[in-house]
Amino acid sequence: MRSLVAFICLAQLLSYAPARSPLPSPVRDPNCDDPDVEQAALAAVQYVNSNHRHGYKYTLNQIDKVRVYQRRPAGEVYSMEIDLLETTCHVLDPTPLENCTVRQLIEHAVEGDCDVSVLKLDNQFVVLNAKCESSPDSAEDVRKVCLDCALLAPLNDTKVLHAVDAALAAFNAQNHTSYFKLLEISRAQLAPLHSSVYVEFVVVPTDCSPKDVADPAVCNLLADQYGFCKATLTEKVGGEDVAASCTVFGTAPVVPGPQPDGVGPTVGPTVAAGRHPVFPAKPVWSHLPHHDLRHSIVGVGSFESASGEHGPAQGSGPVIPGPGPAAPAIPLCPGRLRHFKI
Repeated sequence: MRSLVAFICLAQLLSYAPARSPLPSPVRDPNCDDPDVEQAALAAVQYVNSNHRHGYKYTLNQIDKVRVYQRRPAGEVYSMEIDLLETTCHVLDPTPLENCTVRQLIEHAVEGDCDVSVLKLDNQFVVLNAKCESSPDSAEDVRKVCLDCALLAPLNDTKVLHAVDAALAAFNAQNHTSYFKLLEISRAQLAPLHSSVYVEFVVVPTDCSPKDVADPAVCNLLADQYGFCKATLTEKVGGEDVAASCTVFGTAPVVPGPQPDGVGPTVGPTVAAGRHPVFPAKPVWSHLPHHDLRHSIVGVGSFESASGEHGPAQGSGPVIPGPGPAAPAIPLCPGRLRHFKI
């Protein structure tokens, strides 16, 4: 009798087993062009642009790899490799990224490569970690599309420094209420065939009047605005010509971004999206290559996944609402190319 009862109970248990929902896989490999994957990548791009302090904004070019881990007690972590391209907007420029122009191959384009981890929780995406590096296109590749195009030059090249000094002097000689000091040399190109130097640099106003500056060292920087300048110095017989134009922007207060439940305080230096970082006390051009993204390494720690594997920890970053129902994804990885390949 007892054997019969045990058999009936076992049969009932087995009959319920198919109705149970299967446990989610601790690791999955979605398509690189899956809508959720793209949302995670866009959050990472916004985070990188908000956290690196020098040079230019970057935009998403391609998603190379992605793996998704279940996170305890809730959520998923997207571990990705993404390719970025440099735009013509400086990181201090308030222009929205979608309105920034991608720097073309003939301008000696620069590519960024990032390893990122993004948490999806309650249909929101929060960046946990981003580690990036960048490199310019090769001179050989630029020459293939443009034989006489200017190539990138070291920021401490004597011709570059002279061009910046001359352009800044010309800018300060105009009618301004403040004397401007150099904050950063952002980009430099040499065009030997035309005997010219092209530079882009950032300046900051001071509490001195341009007409009354005897010693620039005593002028204090003002953090309420900055200027982004483009200039060309061309050597000519008996002298040189300098053409410079600067755009002065006002700053906006830094406002912390919203945080979903379960995400802790900021890890590393963070600037709210679209805001301006605090100005450093000294110019930074002397030790930063113009295309270097290695100073954008942000986020540390680890997270616990359902599989027991470990990765970057909970930090903070821009929060981007998740998409609606996912459309069928056709390609696998790498994903589609949005601009061009370097």
